[in-house]
Amino acid sequence: MAEPTSFRPCDEASGDAVPPVQKAAAVQESTGDPPDRFIPIRKSDVLAALVEQGTFTTDAERQKFRAFCETLASIFHYEYFAALERLRNDYYYFNPEIAPHPTMDADALEASYEDLLQSLEAVLARANFVELPHADIDEAHRRRSILRVKVTAPLDDFRDVRFYRRGHHREQFEVRDWFGLRRRKIEVEVYDDVVLLAATKSKTAAGAPRRSRSLDRRKIPPGAVLLKCFRNIASGDLNALFPNARVVLSRTDMLFLGVPALAGGIPILLKIYATITVLFLLLGFYFGVGAAMADSDTKTALAALSGLVALGGFVARQWVKYQRQSLKYQIELTDNIYYRNVNNNAGMFDYVIGAAEEQDCKEAFLAYHFLRAAAAPPTASELEARVEAWLKATFGIDVEFEVSDALAKLARLGLIERRGERLVVLPLEAAFAELRGVWDGFFAAAKLPAAEWAPQ
Repeated sequence: MAEPTSFRPCDEASGDAVPPVQKAAAVQESTGDPPDRFIPIRKSDVLAALVEQGTFTTDAERQKFRAFCETLASIFHYEYFAALERLRNDYYYFNPEIAPHPTMDADALEASYEDLLQSLEAVLARANFVELPHADIDEAHRRRSILRVKVTAPLDDFRDVRFYRRGHHREQFEVRDWFGLRRRKIEVEVYDDVVLLAATKSKTAAGAPRRSRSLDRRKIPPGAVLLKCFRNIASGDLNALFPNARVVLSRTDMLFLGVPALAGGIPILLKIYATITVLFLLLGFYFGVGAAMADSDTKTALAALSGLVALGGFVARQWVKYQRQSLKYQIELTDNIYYRNVNNNAGMFDYVIGAAEEQDCKEAFLAYHFLRAAAAPPTASELEARVEAWLKATFGIDVEFEVSDALAKLARLGLIERRGERLVVLPLEAAFAELRGVWDGFFAAAKLPAAEWAPQ
């Protein structure tokens, strides 16, 4: 097995250089689930490693392999453009940033929604996202991982809520209890990428006007589909991603606010209770429905009135404290989510299409290279084991290589043939010519000069 190369792999999303074993260590410390199919390395790093470590005899052969991979990537990019256009068209009627379309009848709108779900899930699957079961989401509503505050997210506003995740690892976080007096470390499962789909109910299905007003306050039109993408989300904090998430004060906070309120409010109430009857008599006299009052009763009634004013001021102070504490926790919730938000709504399509395209390219590069470099034609399981071992040795990552999908891509492009259970790919020169023919075919129907559009 070849030794790791001298270049440093980069994180696919940020482009920052990362230690080769960082992701592997995180995955190995996971809960025992099987490795993800997601390859968390940029395709440029995968290609560079293949070119550097590959069994090429000359520099010209290396350049030919690089050109082959670049042409393959161009074909995938062209094909995914159609998927991008389809997603944009399917989302048009559900985009919250576009005015509603009241002319659409319910049946047509429902058919469009199903088309959107089908198109989006197909692309997410190509990008190696998997849907989280509802049991995981329900569990997130019952506990919290990193956030100190309790978060509630009513589901009555939505007709459908779905989460998709890609990649996972375990991290340690320091949490504070008892107003920061106690600190402890917890280890939680963290999802590398999370996509949220939240479809709101139509105005007729929303029912109570209160729910419609709740959506109006958040500028979310009825019948819209909200799409959001996040990075590095703890599994127990999924409910914090809901558009209508809000914080709820804990019992400790309620005691912290309630005990001083009782201690300060009870003496005022006792003082008012002793003089409240005289106050009513004064009010009756003022409105002409009672007898005249003595001066002492008037003074007592004024004292009761001043007590009521003091009580009102006390209640106002306690309400301000409650709102300030709630606002503090809401800011913490917002900050925690704001810096993890990658993209939203229609802008998310470019992100997921790019992610799917990257995964397809990496899988096809790896499958073709290791089939071409094999001393004897391997089986699909042997190819899978070789690719996984190479990714482990080169980048320090544990991945379940999606061999069947990679072979299907090569077969669709005419680059592979089966000899029983054994697999053979075309030689590099013939494979490159086959790809050039596929590329030229994209423009033949439009009668465009293919030479002007072909990648160089």
